[in-house]
Amino acid sequence: MESFVGKRAVKLGKTALIVLLTASALLLGMRTRLFDDIFKTIPFFGNVAVFVRGSGAADSAPSGTILKEAAQPLTIVITNEDGERYGVRYDTALRNAVYDRTSSILGEALGSATASREISEDEWRAALSGPGVYFEYISPVTLSILDGWLIRARIPSTAGDASLRRVFVAFGEDRSSVYYQNNDNGLFFAADTASSAGKAQELEIYSPNGALFAFETGIPTAENAPYTIIMQESLHSEIRVLPQHTTDELVTMTLDALGHGNETYTPRFDSEGALVHVGIQFNITTSAFGHVAYRRTDMAQPDSTAHILSDSQAIEMARLVVGDTINSVGSSAEVFFEKLEYGISGARTVFFGYYIAGGRIHLQDDRYAAWITIVDGTITELELVYRSFAFTGEQTRLLPERQALASAGGEFILSYTDTGVERLQPSWTLYK
Repeated sequence: MESFVGKRAVKLGKTALIVLLTASALLLGMRTRLFDDIFKTIPFFGNVAVFVRGSGAADSAPSGTILKEAAQPLTIVITNEDGERYGVRYDTALRNAVYDRTSSILGEALGSATASREISEDEWRAALSGPGVYFEYISPVTLSILDGWLIRARIPSTAGDASLRRVFVAFGEDRSSVYYQNNDNGLFFAADTASSAGKAQELEIYSPNGALFAFETGIPTAENAPYTIIMQESLHSEIRVLPQHTTDELVTMTLDALGHGNETYTPRFDSEGALVHVGIQFNITTSAFGHVAYRRTDMAQPDSTAHILSDSQAIEMARLVVGDTINSVGSSAEVFFEKLEYGISGARTVFFGYYIAGGRIHLQDDRYAAWITIVDGTITELELVYRSFAFTGEQTRLLPERQALASAGGEFILSYTDTGVERLQPSWTLYK
Protein backbone atom coordinates (compact mmCIF):
# COMPACT_ATOMS: atom_id res chain seq x y z
CA MET A 1 0.00 0.00 0.00
CA GLU A 2 2.79 2.40 0.89
CA SER A 3 4.56 1.50 -2.32
CA PHE A 4 1.40 2.29 -4.34
CA VAL A 5 0.93 5.62 -2.58
CA GLY A 6 4.58 6.49 -3.10
CA LYS A 7 4.43 5.68 -6.81
CA ARG A 8 1.23 7.67 -7.19
CA ALA A 9 2.79 10.67 -5.45
CA VAL A 10 5.79 10.52 -7.78
CA LYS A 11 3.49 10.30 -10.79
CA LEU A 12 1.43 13.27 -9.64
CA GLY A 13 4.62 15.21 -9.01
CA LYS A 14 5.84 14.51 -12.53
CA THR A 15 2.48 15.56 -13.97
CA ALA A 16 2.53 18.80 -12.02
CA LEU A 17 6.08 19.49 -13.21
CA ILE A 18 5.09 18.88 -16.85
CA VAL A 19 2.11 21.21 -16.52
CA LEU A 20 4.31 23.89 -14.95
CA LEU A 21 6.97 23.58 -17.65
CA THR A 22 4.33 23.63 -20.40
CA ALA A 23 2.72 26.75 -18.95
CA SER A 24 6.11 28.41 -18.67
CA ALA A 25 6.95 27.54 -22.28
CA LEU A 26 3.62 28.91 -23.50
CA LEU A 27 4.10 32.11 -21.54
CA LEU A 28 7.62 32.54 -22.93
CA GLY A 29 6.39 31.81 -26.45
CA MET A 30 3.64 34.41 -26.15
CA ARG A 31 6.04 37.03 -24.80
CA THR A 32 8.49 36.42 -27.66
CA ARG A 33 5.76 36.13 -30.35
CA LEU A 34 7.03 32.61 -31.12
CA PHE A 35 3.48 31.33 -31.56
CA ASP A 36 1.98 34.27 -33.48
CA ASP A 37 1.51 32.32 -36.71
CA ILE A 38 0.09 29.34 -34.79
CA PHE A 39 -2.31 31.36 -32.66
CA LYS A 40 -3.82 32.97 -35.75
CA THR A 41 -5.24 29.58 -36.75
CA ILE A 42 -6.56 28.56 -33.30
CA PRO A 43 -9.91 30.19 -32.42
CA PHE A 44 -9.30 29.77 -28.67
CA PHE A 45 -6.52 32.36 -28.65
CA GLY A 46 -8.46 34.85 -30.85
CA ASN A 47 -5.89 37.67 -30.63
CA VAL A 48 -5.94 38.60 -34.31
CA ALA A 49 -8.87 40.19 -36.13
CA VAL A 50 -10.44 37.82 -38.65
CA PHE A 51 -11.85 39.76 -41.56
CA VAL A 52 -14.71 38.29 -43.58
CA ARG A 53 -13.81 39.63 -46.98
CA GLY A 54 -16.61 40.21 -49.46
CA SER A 55 -19.38 39.93 -46.86
CA GLY A 56 -19.18 43.50 -45.62
CA ALA A 57 -18.54 42.34 -42.06
CA ALA A 58 -15.53 41.99 -39.84
CA ASP A 59 -15.29 40.29 -36.51
CA SER A 60 -14.72 42.60 -33.62
CA ALA A 61 -11.06 42.59 -32.62
CA PRO A 62 -9.91 42.97 -29.02
CA SER A 63 -7.69 45.92 -28.13
CA GLY A 64 -4.71 43.57 -27.87
CA THR A 65 -4.84 42.61 -31.55
CA ILE A 66 -1.43 41.77 -32.99
CA LEU A 67 -1.22 42.74 -36.65
CA LYS A 68 1.32 41.90 -39.31
CA GLU A 69 3.63 44.66 -40.46
CA ALA A 70 2.50 46.27 -43.69
CA ALA A 71 5.91 47.93 -43.95
CA GLN A 72 9.34 47.60 -42.43
CA PRO A 73 12.07 50.23 -42.17
CA LEU A 74 13.80 50.63 -45.51
CA THR A 75 17.03 51.65 -43.77
CA ILE A 76 18.56 50.52 -40.47
CA VAL A 77 21.70 52.03 -38.97
CA ILE A 78 23.57 50.69 -35.92
CA THR A 79 25.96 53.05 -34.12
CA ASN A 80 28.57 51.52 -31.81
CA GLU A 81 30.22 52.89 -28.67
CA ASP A 82 32.89 54.63 -30.77
CA GLY A 83 30.31 56.48 -32.86
CA GLU A 84 31.03 54.36 -35.94
CA ARG A 85 28.09 53.15 -37.98
CA TYR A 86 26.86 50.11 -39.83
CA GLY A 87 24.04 50.80 -42.27
CA VAL A 88 21.94 48.46 -44.39
CA ARG A 89 19.45 49.39 -47.11
CA TYR A 90 20.13 47.92 -50.55
CA ASP A 91 20.55 44.25 -49.61
CA THR A 92 16.96 43.22 -48.86
CA ALA A 93 17.77 39.82 -47.34
CA LEU A 94 20.44 41.33 -45.10
CA ARG A 95 18.19 44.22 -44.08
CA ASN A 96 15.43 41.79 -43.14
CA ALA A 97 17.90 39.77 -41.07
CA VAL A 98 19.05 42.90 -39.24
CA TYR A 99 15.44 43.90 -38.65
CA ASP A 100 14.64 40.47 -37.22
CA ARG A 101 17.44 41.05 -34.73
CA THR A 102 16.53 44.66 -33.87
CA SER A 103 12.73 44.94 -34.15
CA SER A 104 12.28 43.70 -30.58
CA ILE A 105 14.57 46.51 -29.43
CA LEU A 106 12.25 49.03 -31.10
CA GLY A 107 9.09 47.38 -29.78
CA GLU A 108 10.35 47.14 -26.21
CA ALA A 109 11.61 50.71 -26.19
CA LEU A 110 8.33 52.13 -27.48
CA GLY A 111 6.24 49.81 -25.34
CA SER A 112 7.95 50.76 -22.08
CA ALA A 113 8.40 54.48 -22.80
CA THR A 114 7.22 57.19 -20.48
CA ALA A 115 5.43 60.28 -21.82
CA SER A 116 7.51 61.90 -24.54
CA ARG A 117 8.92 65.40 -24.20
CA GLU A 118 9.88 67.86 -26.90
CA ILE A 119 13.62 68.34 -27.36
CA SER A 120 15.80 70.59 -29.49
CA GLU A 121 17.33 69.52 -32.77
CA ASP A 122 20.76 69.78 -31.15
CA GLU A 123 19.69 67.20 -28.54
CA TRP A 124 18.38 64.96 -31.31
CA ARG A 125 21.68 65.14 -33.20
CA ALA A 126 23.69 64.56 -30.05
CA ALA A 127 21.67 61.41 -29.37
CA LEU A 128 22.29 60.14 -32.93
CA SER A 129 26.05 60.32 -32.33
CA GLY A 130 25.84 57.81 -29.47
CA PRO A 131 25.29 54.03 -29.47
CA GLY A 132 21.89 52.84 -30.63
CA VAL A 133 19.74 51.69 -33.55
CA TYR A 134 18.15 54.05 -36.09
CA PHE A 135 15.10 53.02 -38.11
CA GLU A 136 13.92 54.93 -41.18
CA TYR A 137 10.63 54.15 -42.93
CA ILE A 138 10.12 55.14 -46.54
CA SER A 139 6.75 56.70 -45.68
CA PRO A 140 5.51 58.23 -42.41
CA VAL A 141 3.78 55.86 -40.00
CA THR A 142 1.73 57.01 -37.01
CA LEU A 143 2.54 55.77 -33.54
CA SER A 144 -0.89 54.14 -33.30
CA ILE A 145 -0.18 52.11 -36.44
CA LEU A 146 3.21 51.06 -35.09
CA ASP A 147 1.31 49.95 -31.99
CA GLY A 148 -0.48 47.42 -34.18
CA TRP A 149 2.73 46.16 -35.78
CA LEU A 150 4.94 45.92 -32.70
CA ILE A 151 3.82 44.28 -29.45
CA ARG A 152 2.49 46.97 -27.12
CA ALA A 153 4.56 49.67 -28.77
CA ARG A 154 2.28 52.56 -27.86
CA ILE A 155 4.23 55.48 -26.45
CA PRO A 156 2.45 58.21 -24.45
CA SER A 157 3.02 61.28 -26.60
CA THR A 158 2.68 64.95 -25.79
CA ALA A 159 2.32 65.45 -29.54
CA GLY A 160 -0.71 63.16 -29.87
CA ASP A 161 -0.63 60.40 -32.47
CA ALA A 162 2.61 61.56 -34.06
CA SER A 163 3.48 60.66 -37.63
CA LEU A 164 7.09 59.57 -38.02
CA ARG A 165 9.64 58.24 -40.46
CA ARG A 166 12.65 58.24 -38.19
CA VAL A 167 13.05 56.57 -34.79
CA PHE A 168 16.26 56.13 -32.80
CA VAL A 169 16.68 53.82 -29.81
CA ALA A 170 19.67 55.08 -27.81
CA PHE A 171 21.53 52.72 -25.50
CA GLY A 172 22.46 54.10 -22.07
CA GLU A 173 24.50 52.42 -19.37
CA ASP A 174 21.50 50.53 -18.01
CA ARG A 175 18.43 51.62 -19.95
CA SER A 176 17.48 52.65 -23.45
CA SER A 177 15.86 55.91 -24.48
CA VAL A 178 13.76 56.51 -27.59
CA TYR A 179 13.94 59.54 -29.86
CA TYR A 180 11.82 60.40 -32.89
CA GLN A 181 10.93 63.22 -35.25
CA ASN A 182 7.30 64.15 -35.85
CA ASN A 183 6.99 64.14 -39.62
CA ASP A 184 4.01 66.52 -39.61
CA ASN A 185 5.72 69.46 -37.94
CA GLY A 186 9.42 68.51 -37.93
CA LEU A 187 9.68 68.68 -34.13
CA PHE A 188 11.79 66.25 -32.13
CA PHE A 189 10.80 64.20 -29.09
CA ALA A 190 12.44 61.90 -26.56
CA ALA A 191 11.21 59.52 -23.89
CA ASP A 192 12.80 57.44 -21.17
CA THR A 193 12.12 53.72 -21.28
CA ALA A 194 12.21 50.74 -18.96
CA SER A 195 13.83 48.56 -21.61
CA SER A 196 17.31 47.28 -20.96
CA ALA A 197 20.25 48.43 -23.04
CA GLY A 198 21.80 44.97 -22.70
CA LYS A 199 20.86 43.98 -26.25
CA ALA A 200 23.48 46.40 -27.56
CA GLN A 201 26.03 43.61 -27.12
CA GLU A 202 24.11 41.46 -29.60
CA LEU A 203 24.75 44.06 -32.31
CA GLU A 204 28.54 44.00 -31.99
CA ILE A 205 28.63 41.47 -34.83
CA TYR A 206 27.97 44.32 -37.29
CA SER A 207 31.22 46.02 -38.26
CA PRO A 208 31.17 49.70 -39.28
CA ASN A 209 30.77 50.25 -43.02
CA GLY A 210 31.01 54.03 -43.26
CA ALA A 211 27.33 54.96 -43.13
CA LEU A 212 26.78 58.63 -42.23
CA PHE A 213 24.00 61.12 -41.69
CA ALA A 214 24.00 63.84 -44.33
CA PHE A 215 24.60 66.54 -41.72
CA GLU A 216 27.91 64.87 -40.86
CA THR A 217 29.30 65.12 -44.40
CA GLY A 218 30.05 68.85 -44.35
CA ILE A 219 28.31 69.28 -47.71
CA PRO A 220 26.54 72.70 -47.74
CA THR A 221 23.30 71.38 -49.26
CA ALA A 222 23.12 68.59 -46.67
CA GLU A 223 21.09 70.79 -44.34
CA ASN A 224 18.21 70.51 -46.83
CA ALA A 225 18.01 66.81 -45.92
CA PRO A 226 20.23 66.42 -42.84
CA TYR A 227 19.00 62.96 -41.81
CA THR A 228 19.39 61.26 -45.16
CA ILE A 229 21.61 58.23 -44.65
CA ILE A 230 24.67 58.32 -46.87
CA MET A 231 25.89 54.85 -47.78
CA GLN A 232 29.14 53.84 -49.45
CA GLU A 233 27.71 51.53 -52.12
CA SER A 234 27.88 52.72 -55.72
CA LEU A 235 26.90 49.49 -57.49
CA HIS A 236 23.17 48.80 -57.64
CA SER A 237 21.18 45.86 -59.00
CA GLU A 238 19.56 45.80 -62.39
CA ILE A 239 16.04 44.35 -62.51
CA ARG A 240 14.03 42.48 -65.10
CA VAL A 241 10.28 42.15 -65.45
CA LEU A 242 8.99 38.57 -65.49
CA PRO A 243 6.21 37.42 -67.83
CA GLN A 244 2.73 38.35 -66.68
CA HIS A 245 -0.03 35.98 -65.69
CA THR A 246 -2.99 35.69 -68.03
CA THR A 247 -6.01 37.95 -67.58
CA ASP A 248 -8.13 35.01 -66.41
CA GLU A 249 -5.52 34.13 -63.76
CA LEU A 250 -5.42 37.72 -62.47
CA VAL A 251 -9.21 37.93 -62.29
CA THR A 252 -9.46 34.59 -60.49
CA MET A 253 -6.74 35.56 -58.01
CA THR A 254 -8.43 38.90 -57.28
CA LEU A 255 -11.93 37.47 -56.86
CA ASP A 256 -10.67 34.68 -54.61
CA ALA A 257 -8.95 37.21 -52.36
CA LEU A 258 -12.15 39.28 -52.14
CA GLY A 259 -14.44 36.37 -51.35
CA HIS A 260 -16.10 36.14 -54.77
CA GLY A 261 -14.33 32.98 -55.88
CA ASN A 262 -17.50 30.87 -56.24
CA GLU A 263 -19.60 33.54 -57.95
CA THR A 264 -20.40 33.68 -61.64
CA TYR A 265 -19.76 36.68 -63.85
CA THR A 266 -20.24 37.81 -67.44
CA PRO A 267 -17.27 39.15 -69.44
CA ARG A 268 -17.85 42.06 -71.83
CA PHE A 269 -15.92 44.96 -73.33
CA ASP A 270 -16.65 48.55 -72.35
CA SER A 271 -16.71 51.54 -74.70
CA GLU A 272 -12.92 51.95 -74.43
CA GLY A 273 -12.21 48.32 -75.22
CA ALA A 274 -11.34 47.26 -71.70
CA LEU A 275 -12.48 43.81 -70.57
CA VAL A 276 -15.07 44.02 -67.78
CA HIS A 277 -16.28 41.07 -65.68
CA VAL A 278 -19.77 41.81 -64.35
CA GLY A 279 -20.99 39.87 -61.33
CA ILE A 280 -24.01 40.19 -59.07
CA GLN A 281 -22.00 42.08 -56.44
CA PHE A 282 -19.11 43.55 -58.41
CA ASN A 283 -17.50 44.82 -61.59
CA ILE A 284 -13.88 43.99 -62.27
CA THR A 285 -11.92 45.54 -65.14
CA THR A 286 -8.56 44.49 -66.56
CA SER A 287 -6.20 46.39 -68.84
CA ALA A 288 -2.56 46.40 -69.93
CA PHE A 289 0.45 45.80 -67.65
CA GLY A 290 -1.46 43.64 -65.17
CA HIS A 291 -3.82 46.40 -64.08
CA VAL A 292 -6.99 45.18 -62.32
CA ALA A 293 -9.74 47.48 -61.00
CA TYR A 294 -12.58 46.25 -58.76
CA ARG A 295 -15.75 48.01 -57.66
CA ARG A 296 -18.44 46.59 -55.42
CA THR A 297 -21.92 47.28 -56.80
CA ASP A 298 -24.33 45.98 -54.13
CA MET A 299 -23.45 48.37 -51.32
CA ALA A 300 -26.30 48.77 -48.84
CA GLN A 301 -26.72 51.42 -46.16
CA PRO A 302 -24.55 50.77 -43.07
CA ASP A 303 -26.40 48.99 -40.28
CA SER A 304 -25.85 48.70 -36.55
CA THR A 305 -23.76 45.54 -36.99
CA ALA A 306 -21.18 47.23 -39.23
CA HIS A 307 -17.74 47.15 -37.66
CA ILE A 308 -15.81 50.40 -37.72
CA LEU A 309 -12.16 49.47 -38.10
CA SER A 310 -9.27 51.34 -36.56
CA ASP A 311 -6.60 52.66 -38.91
CA SER A 312 -4.36 49.71 -38.04
CA GLN A 313 -7.14 47.22 -38.73
CA ALA A 314 -8.01 48.89 -42.05
CA ILE A 315 -4.36 48.65 -43.11
CA GLU A 316 -4.28 45.01 -42.03
CA MET A 317 -7.44 44.26 -44.00
CA ALA A 318 -5.84 45.82 -47.08
CA ARG A 319 -2.57 44.00 -46.43
CA LEU A 320 -4.35 40.65 -46.40
CA VAL A 321 -5.72 41.33 -49.88
CA VAL A 322 -2.32 42.51 -51.13
CA GLY A 323 -0.72 39.39 -49.67
CA ASP A 324 -3.17 37.14 -51.52
CA THR A 325 -2.85 39.00 -54.83
CA ILE A 326 0.07 41.11 -56.09
CA ASN A 327 2.43 39.92 -53.35
CA SER A 328 1.90 36.24 -54.18
CA VAL A 329 3.00 36.09 -57.82
CA GLY A 330 6.61 35.07 -57.28
CA SER A 331 8.30 38.47 -57.43
CA SER A 332 11.53 39.56 -55.75
CA ALA A 333 9.94 42.94 -55.02
CA GLU A 334 8.42 43.88 -51.67
CA VAL A 335 5.05 45.59 -51.30
CA PHE A 336 5.03 48.24 -48.59
CA PHE A 337 2.32 50.41 -47.09
CA GLU A 338 2.82 54.02 -48.21
CA LYS A 339 -0.09 56.10 -46.95
CA LEU A 340 -3.63 56.20 -45.63
CA GLU A 341 -6.17 58.73 -46.93
CA TYR A 342 -9.58 59.61 -45.50
CA GLY A 343 -12.64 60.12 -47.70
CA ILE A 344 -16.32 60.89 -47.25
CA SER A 345 -18.69 58.73 -45.19
CA GLY A 346 -15.84 57.22 -43.22
CA ALA A 347 -14.04 55.82 -46.26
CA ARG A 348 -10.34 55.08 -45.90
CA THR A 349 -8.01 54.28 -48.78
CA VAL A 350 -4.78 52.37 -48.16
CA PHE A 351 -1.94 52.76 -50.67
CA PHE A 352 0.98 50.39 -51.32
CA GLY A 353 4.12 50.61 -53.45
CA TYR A 354 6.62 48.19 -54.97
CA TYR A 355 10.19 48.19 -53.58
CA ILE A 356 13.25 46.20 -54.54
CA ALA A 357 16.93 46.34 -53.52
CA GLY A 358 16.26 49.41 -51.37
CA GLY A 359 14.62 51.30 -54.23
CA ARG A 360 11.06 52.23 -55.19
CA ILE A 361 9.62 50.96 -58.47
CA HIS A 362 7.71 53.69 -60.30
CA LEU A 363 4.91 52.21 -62.40
CA GLN A 364 3.38 53.53 -65.60
CA ASP A 365 0.96 56.45 -65.20
CA ASP A 366 2.31 56.99 -61.66
CA ARG A 367 0.13 54.16 -60.41
CA TYR A 368 0.53 52.62 -56.99
CA ALA A 369 1.14 48.89 -56.68
CA ALA A 370 -2.27 48.82 -54.99
CA TRP A 371 -4.88 51.07 -53.44
CA ILE A 372 -7.82 49.69 -51.51
CA THR A 373 -10.84 51.64 -50.24
CA ILE A 374 -12.68 50.38 -47.16
CA VAL A 375 -16.01 51.61 -45.78
CA ASP A 376 -17.48 50.15 -42.57
CA GLY A 377 -15.28 47.06 -42.83
CA THR A 378 -16.18 46.44 -46.48
CA ILE A 379 -13.82 46.77 -49.44
CA THR A 380 -15.72 48.95 -51.89
CA GLU A 381 -13.05 49.63 -54.51
CA LEU A 382 -9.48 48.73 -55.32
CA GLU A 383 -6.85 48.84 -58.01
CA LEU A 384 -4.04 46.33 -58.27
CA VAL A 385 -1.05 46.27 -60.61
CA TYR A 386 0.25 42.74 -60.94
CA ARG A 387 3.96 42.95 -61.81
CA SER A 388 6.72 40.43 -61.13
CA PHE A 389 10.35 41.50 -60.85
CA ALA A 390 13.62 39.60 -60.54
CA PHE A 391 17.32 40.41 -60.32
CA THR A 392 19.36 40.06 -63.52
CA GLY A 393 22.58 39.41 -61.61
CA GLU A 394 24.13 42.52 -63.18
CA GLN A 395 24.76 45.90 -61.56
CA THR A 396 25.03 49.54 -62.60
CA ARG A 397 27.45 52.02 -61.05
CA LEU A 398 25.69 55.18 -59.96
CA LEU A 399 27.00 58.54 -58.81
CA PRO A 400 28.36 58.13 -55.23
CA GLU A 401 25.86 59.25 -52.64
CA ARG A 402 27.92 62.20 -51.42
CA GLN A 403 27.93 63.64 -54.94
CA ALA A 404 24.27 62.74 -55.37
CA LEU A 405 23.45 64.65 -52.19
CA ALA A 406 25.37 67.69 -53.40
CA SER A 407 23.68 67.57 -56.82
CA ALA A 408 20.15 66.86 -55.60
CA GLY A 409 20.14 69.56 -52.95
CA GLY A 410 17.66 67.47 -50.96
CA GLU A 411 16.69 63.95 -49.98
CA PHE A 412 17.00 61.37 -52.74
CA ILE A 413 16.23 57.68 -53.09
CA LEU A 414 17.10 54.80 -55.36
CA SER A 415 14.44 54.28 -58.03
CA TYR A 416 13.46 52.02 -60.90
CA THR A 417 11.02 53.11 -63.63
CA ASP A 418 8.77 50.44 -65.11
CA THR A 419 7.71 51.63 -68.57
CA GLY A 420 6.85 48.21 -69.93
CA VAL A 421 10.37 47.30 -71.03
CA GLU A 422 11.96 44.08 -69.87
CA ARG A 423 14.97 45.49 -68.00
CA LEU A 424 14.91 48.24 -65.37
CA GLN A 425 17.95 50.38 -64.60
CA PRO A 426 18.58 51.97 -61.18
CA SER A 427 18.76 55.75 -60.83
CA TRP A 428 18.65 58.49 -58.18
CA THR A 429 15.45 60.53 -57.85
CA LEU A 430 14.36 63.20 -55.42
CA TYR A 431 12.27 61.93 -52.50
CA LYS A 432 8.66 63.12 -52.67
